[in-house]
Amino acid sequence: MTRIDDVARRAGVSTATVSRALRGLPTVSPATRERVLEAAAELGYTASPTASRLAGGRSGAVAVVIPRVTRWFFATVVEAAEETLHEAGYDLLLYNLGGREHARQRLLHTANLHKRVDAVMLVATPLGPADFVAVTNLALPGVTISSGTAVPGWPRVLIDDRAAAAAATDHLLALGHRQIAHISGDPSDELAFTTHIDRRIGHRRALLAAGVQPDPRLDIEADFTINGGSRATAELLRRGPLPTAIFAACDEMAFGAMATLRQAGLRVPDDISVIGIDDHDVAGVVGLTTVAQPAAEQGRIGARLLLGPLGHGDPADAVEPPVILPTRLVVRESTAPPRAG
Repeated sequence: MTRIDDVARRAGVSTATVSRALRGLPTVSPATRERVLEAAAELGYTASPTASRLAGGRSGAVAVVIPRVTRWFFATVVEAAEETLHEAGYDLLLYNLGGREHARQRLLHTANLHKRVDAVMLVATPLGPADFVAVTNLALPGVTISSGTAVPGWPRVLIDDRAAAAAATDHLLALGHRQIAHISGDPSDELAFTTHIDRRIGHRRALLAAGVQPDPRLDIEADFTINGGSRATAELLRRGPLPTAIFAACDEMAFGAMATLRQAGLRVPDDISVIGIDDHDVAGVVGLTTVAQPAAEQGRIGARLLLGPLGHGDPADAVEPPVILPTRLVVRESTAPPRAG
């Protein structure tokens, strides 16, 4: 039976080059690819995807770890990363932690993970001291997406969450709002990530810069979901008096807030304004003002940064400093000046 190393000897290249050439990857020159194809045809060799990957000492897969598969941001990042990895001939192995701390511990501390994948992408996944040791022991290329956690030697791709929150708050302040509620993340969440902390900091800084003292009564914690935003808004209504605006730490929370306000007979934005962060696919449909972040671009850039160490990337992508992508304010119908009186 003809093997891949037979083709490599006939073509005068390495087995890894044969594998890349037969998969049609762009890192192989046209002349070399033609030579490999001719050698394979002469020897009657048909590549097995698994064999060709193993011939280069790699699995041909990348692990992508996310806190919850059902959230818009994570799903968008994964889809964009998968497309980029697929174009380079890599499979994506998705590890959904499902909000379970023990799932993260089991994954990161599994000794055989390095045998399953060639690289790791951590999306908004917090790491404890022991986790850093486990990740280092994997000895794999990696990248973190949307996380304040920095892994030594791994590039990071993220937005400036504090600046995004400040932009949302500044928009409300510019409209004349001073009683601004903030629906933030729940720190008791087992897989709470740093995003909600940074956004709370950005919100408070914007208030203080405008001479507005933050009111603890207007700061409510909830999980990053529509239901979380709905429950937090219901709590705001119970506390009273009603603020003139709500800044939700993500669009899904804002959707829940808008639904609860309307169920209570309040009009958005006539009675109360609402703003979020993300620019979720549904934001335009419901007229939500938001600070848009490039979720898909974070996934694409993160995947390209992984491909460099794997021999399929552009050397220009091999950077260690954080890649901080810009955000932008998108004004729609959910915000307006506070009602007089």
